[in-house]
Amino acid sequence: MESVHGVSGNQVFLYPASDLAVIVSEHNPAEALNQKSGVDHARVIADCFQHSTVLPFRFGTVFNDDESLRKSVRSNQRQFLSNIDKLRGKTEMHLKIFVDDCCGREVTRNTSTETVGREYLTNLRETASRQRERQTRARAVSFQMHRLFIPLDEEVTCRLTESGKMVLDIAHLIERKHVERYQNKFASTIAMMRECHLQLSGPWPPYHFVHRLTRGAHVPAQPIVGAATPAVASTAVTMPNPLVALA
Repeated sequence: MESVHGVSGNQVFLYPASDLAVIVSEHNPAEALNQKSGVDHARVIADCFQHSTVLPFRFGTVFNDDESLRKSVRSNQRQFLSNIDKLRGKTEMHLKIFVDDCCGREVTRNTSTETVGREYLTNLRETASRQRERQTRARAVSFQMHRLFIPLDEEVTCRLTESGKMVLDIAHLIERKHVERYQNKFASTIAMMRECHLQLSGPWPPYHFVHRLTRGAHVPAQPIVGAATPAVASTAVTMPNPLVALA
């Protein structure tokens, strides 16, 4: 870890905590965490992920002192170890799918007090119908992606852009040893689904699935304001063999 630098260029080091190791760096509470800090945080996680299983802590998690960090890890150790077992040897691939809106653009109607009534209720029914059609289309595309890629797990979100396209963001959890197979499948899928525009990124640390496993499992430390000594900013929690997590 000597060549890895974290937020604000601070040295990153391993902090042993029971059966786990946490990747940490010192943080000056007077320095605000900004977008560049988030990039630095993600880079450390990505570097560690090249060598081991990693459980990223949420960006901005800061502990007041060593004991606060040790207590947090100790109280959540069983959960961390369980999550490590579930995510060991796995990675996240991310699909972004742009689909032409099957319902067309929304129709803007005058809903002033003068026109409230039958026209307004008709507009509500038409809007609800368009939403159902979009949901049906989104589910169909998502199901098709699931059948093609057969992931271990998935997270799917859908949104409508101002240009009138639906965008599906799909995170797939797969075995790291199957990344090349997944990429080959993506290449053949592009040729098959000409009515959609697909983008692929990854492999990534399994962010979506870490957050699902740890949601509500532990309360992150609060940033320290006006501390006299540097606080400890966790990057990841890790096992000494293998490396496991970042805070």
